[in-house]
Amino acid sequence: MVHNSSQADAPIRVLMLADDCNPDWHSLPALAYIYACTVSKYVDLTVVTQIRNQPNIDRDGLGNAKVVYLDTEKIAAPIYKLATALSGDPNKAMTLKVAFSYPSYLAFEWMAWKQFRQDLKDKRFDLVHRISPMSPTIPSPMASWSPVPFMLGPVLGGLSWPEHFKEEMQREGEWMNYLRALHRWMPFYRSTYAKSAAILAAYDHTISDIPEYGQAQTINFSEGGVDPAAFPFPNRQKKEKMTVLFVGRLVPFKMPEVLVRAFAASPTLQQHQLIIVGDGPERPRLEKLIADHNLSECVELTGTISQERVGELMRSSEIFGFPSIREQGGGVLTLAMMSGMTCVVVDYGGPATRVPEGCGVRVPMGNRDRLVRDFTQELEKLVADPDLVAELGRAGRQFTETYYAWDAKARKTKEIYEWVLGRQEKKPDFWEQPLAPLPEPV
Repeated sequence: MVHNSSQADAPIRVLMLADDCNPDWHSLPALAYIYACTVSKYVDLTVVTQIRNQPNIDRDGLGNAKVVYLDTEKIAAPIYKLATALSGDPNKAMTLKVAFSYPSYLAFEWMAWKQFRQDLKDKRFDLVHRISPMSPTIPSPMASWSPVPFMLGPVLGGLSWPEHFKEEMQREGEWMNYLRALHRWMPFYRSTYAKSAAILAAYDHTISDIPEYGQAQTINFSEGGVDPAAFPFPNRQKKEKMTVLFVGRLVPFKMPEVLVRAFAASPTLQQHQLIIVGDGPERPRLEKLIADHNLSECVELTGTISQERVGELMRSSEIFGFPSIREQGGGVLTLAMMSGMTCVVVDYGGPATRVPEGCGVRVPMGNRDRLVRDFTQELEKLVADPDLVAELGRAGRQFTETYYAWDAKARKTKEIYEWVLGRQEKKPDFWEQPLAPLPEPV
């Protein structure tokens, strides 16, 4: 049922839970921060976050949102130190680290509930929206405590390890992956998905990980976003020597060695350039491959470089090679496609959605030798056809700007709020063309 016009015109008052929310931290904290800032243009927003984020948020502000900080460091800090010690490497054992975050997150929501319980009972907020943590394995007690509708997500996870790469799973320290299914027995798990009025889930693999009793409320809603104004389309000149770029942590599942082996196997590719940006435990392995195949003239490892320099490389390079075999999302592809690069990815996980047909190249999943062979062939086709590279780059840019612009995602979020509150009947669809921009509040 749609409410009357006076209710429909009233500003939506949202209490947003964002334990991780920080403009200076990469990945989820930065995404949550920008998402909250943009949503605050369209609703009356109060963001609840952890006190560790206060210095950076106070410096930059958080859009039009009011911010409340909660201090759970007495619980969170020692748990984080223990999980880091057990993982043995900051780049490994991500499943273990997520599992260990559960107690500290319960403390965060309990403190939020104590602070806002009366406001929620008095209906001073229309709904509660948790945007972080993003893992679908971390339940939310607020889903059952809140007397106003509760919304979850976007959540992201549940992608299985490919059968061909169990060795890489071991090298990643992902032994906890064998125990992941136990999260369904954790306190508050069932109530989180049974009582959420809407669940934003990124990609088919995350949706399939959500229990049946949560499927009706689930909306396919891809994570991450981009500000198109920060990515003017580069005017690339045709060059005889093209550049293939990789940006990411040098860890086993991202498989940067596939690109090095492709160059090693192809005299054609050796007439061009491969630049690998990032650092991690795979770097010695890559250095040895480069030395063994005498590739130092055409393959460069930059290590960690500034974001500004990454942007320069994306604007000047033509092809983005990304052979990751277990990429839940693939936010770096958004940046590459907005830079007009042609992306070559494995047709699995997030990249399979982020790089649709006609907007890049998808290589079928296979074992390492199959991936090397297919990446070699596809890269050779691209370096031989600059016009195709330019065409795919333009199409990828258009697709990404349409669906991943932060403003479009914020407006789609507002649509979902309206659906949750009964102000519109049709369940929103993320992949429908976004609505025309709404006027910003005065």
